[in-house]
Amino acid sequence: MTTPWGRLALSRFPEDPRERLRAWDASDEYLLGHLADRGVPLSGTVVVVGDRWGALATALAAHRPVQITDSYLAQEATRANLARAGVEPGAVRLLTTQDPPPGRVDVLLVRVPKSLALLEDQLLRLAPALHEGTVVVGTGMVKEIHTSTLRLFERIVGPTRTSLAERKARLIFSTPEPSVERAANPWPYSYQLPDGIGPVSGRTVVNHAGVFCSDRLDIGTRFFLRHLPGSRGGQRVVDLGCGNGVVGTAMALADPGTEVLFVDESFQAVASAEATFKANGVPGHAEFRVGDGLAGVAAGSVDLVLNNPPFHSHQATTDATAWRMFTGARRALRPGGELWVVGNRHLGYHLKLRRLFGNSRLVASDPKFVVLKAVKE
Repeated sequence: MTTPWGRLALSRFPEDPRERLRAWDASDEYLLGHLADRGVPLSGTVVVVGDRWGALATALAAHRPVQITDSYLAQEATRANLARAGVEPGAVRLLTTQDPPPGRVDVLLVRVPKSLALLEDQLLRLAPALHEGTVVVGTGMVKEIHTSTLRLFERIVGPTRTSLAERKARLIFSTPEPSVERAANPWPYSYQLPDGIGPVSGRTVVNHAGVFCSDRLDIGTRFFLRHLPGSRGGQRVVDLGCGNGVVGTAMALADPGTEVLFVDESFQAVASAEATFKANGVPGHAEFRVGDGLAGVAAGSVDLVLNNPPFHSHQATTDATAWRMFTGARRALRPGGELWVVGNRHLGYHLKLRRLFGNSRLVASDPKFVVLKAVKE
């Protein structure tokens, strides 16, 4: 990536030579160009929110910014990109969306996320740290910035306007009004599950902002919950890509002897899973881990993996994440262990499972979804 301060070699994490997806886009370049062209003072505390793969934090490393991200993968990519650029350790402070934000912010740079709820939560958490002199600039591709996005900046930060589009990217400029009255942060949000979905029927779900389908149960998970494997006693189960943890919680409720590991690359998701588990007083042992799938889980140590894999990485449609999840599951499963997957019919996961496991059985299907089972032989 060419920046006003030089060229950077950037990559996503984990690197996948098959994908060839860039670690930055035109909105990152537009924001960096604006900061340099307008001579925006990057003194004081510079905070970068939602940096996709560390492009902004790496480019601005000389100004010792604070990066706030919900993504473990983005945080690891940032570390790798900073090291590749020769940035000294500690020059960029890496925080998660679950960490307390800085008490004072002089420059706030926001890469607009896909989730409006996550943007709302982060702006509300940062608003008390803004002052009249704070420079607030958002950035995103035109298709990512909507009227609702601008209204959110206006309501939480202050008067807001946008730039002209450049290479299908746009900037957002907000002028902080510290005296503005803001509503209380509605996140995390709790609701009761419907009946007819097994052990979690009528139970409580807790969602932090940004978690998929944060205000209702999505139809894929609803279908999965109706067709989960039965209790087998004392097994070690992984809710892989756990989201709000409702699938793993259902397994723990069905069998108190089950040990459940909840794993997701989203800090918000793992916090939601832990809150959901605790809100329902589930007996038994559970572990909550933020990470890259099953990396770090001992080979042959798991009896059952339950998975609803994503097929998007931000705006890119890709099967790379699903493939990593499936290969990680096969490594972690003991012989005879099972991977259960729910997915849209058109994604053809049965072909990937047959290629990897040598087998794939259809457990249940409807016009939109399938539940598949693969056994490690």
